[in-house]
Amino acid sequence: MFNYLIRRLFQMAIVLFLSTMASYALLNLAPGGPLTFLTSVQRRMNQEDIARVRAYFELDLFLPVRFSRWLTGFPRGPITVGGQTYFADFVVGCRQPREVEIRYSDGRRELKTVGCREGQDVTLADLVDRPRSSKGIIFGDLGNSWQITRDRPVSAVVVSRLPRTLQLMMISLVLSIIIGIPIGVISAVRQYSAFDYTVTSMAFFGSSMPTFFFALLMILIFSITFKRMGWVYLPPGNAESVKDYVIPFIGAVDAGSLKDNILHLIMPVSVLTLFNVAGWSRYVRTSMLEVLRQDYVRTARAKGLIERVVIAKHALRNALIPFITLVVFSIPAAFGGAIITETVFNWPGMGRLYFDALGRTDYPVAMALLLITAVLTVVATLVCDVLYTVVDPRIRLS
Repeated sequence: MFNYLIRRLFQMAIVLFLSTMASYALLNLAPGGPLTFLTSVQRRMNQEDIARVRAYFELDLFLPVRFSRWLTGFPRGPITVGGQTYFADFVVGCRQPREVEIRYSDGRRELKTVGCREGQDVTLADLVDRPRSSKGIIFGDLGNSWQITRDRPVSAVVVSRLPRTLQLMMISLVLSIIIGIPIGVISAVRQYSAFDYTVTSMAFFGSSMPTFFFALLMILIFSITFKRMGWVYLPPGNAESVKDYVIPFIGAVDAGSLKDNILHLIMPVSVLTLFNVAGWSRYVRTSMLEVLRQDYVRTARAKGLIERVVIAKHALRNALIPFITLVVFSIPAAFGGAIITETVFNWPGMGRLYFDALGRTDYPVAMALLLITAVLTVVATLVCDVLYTVVDPRIRLS
């Protein structure tokens, strides 16, 4: 077991490095970024201002250098070329505009007249320890946000959104397990019954329906239509209300109260739960049908054991072994949040944060979320393999 864990940890490190490098390259090569608005037709800027923005966001550095700074924090400080000290496109101590070589991330080079504005100095102290330079993610510094909360640490932004996502995802995960497993077991035991046909039809319907469509349908029915008809309605979005309100048959609801939070949770939790139950119940049913045909189940019945013991002790335990994979890999999903569901319901969680980060080209936030999800995925893979040995004694890791 020890040798297996050491080998797997080494493999995990390689996978994380390669996935991180690929994700960083794709995000930085994608169209957009902080210069998109500044260079648009609506706001024309001169080359000096564009160079300053490129310097501030370190976009003038080659992509491998930026990746190295983001990952390890090195190389740090200014870069000296030809006897002149540069931090991005600016020469330290300049007073008059001058020609310098602009180095783009795609390798292009061109001479531009840039420098300091008249009467303004740029000193080394102004440039070396700016908050834009990260100490490296391997040292726990995820950098600063570009747009969502400008110059605020990405770690603080992530921590502020994490509780809402865990609240939403954990409740839906627990409900999915409590509902999905019994439905799958009963459907397998009563194969081809009316219950089995009903559950199968509903599972196919729930699996095929897009999440955003189901979410919008719930908002249309339970929020808009019910409110117009004077029935009990649910809040259409957000995690809590900004002011007190009154719901028929429920009464006054204080903004931010426990009742208010529960009412806001009902619809997004229902969407995620129904989607998971539709898939998980079918998975458990298929696994259970395969186990029920095994010889040891027939032997248990031949011994005279009651059907409940045969199902619960002999069949269900073995049928849930493949199901462990689904449950364990729900851990990264629980952290990453449900992007579509959180966006539709305007839920302030990790999924909505990732959507906003991509939409506003806040690449440090998006890259941090991708990195954390990748780490949790490889950890979940290791935990899944270890749990297999606990559930099934026949499995040995070496």
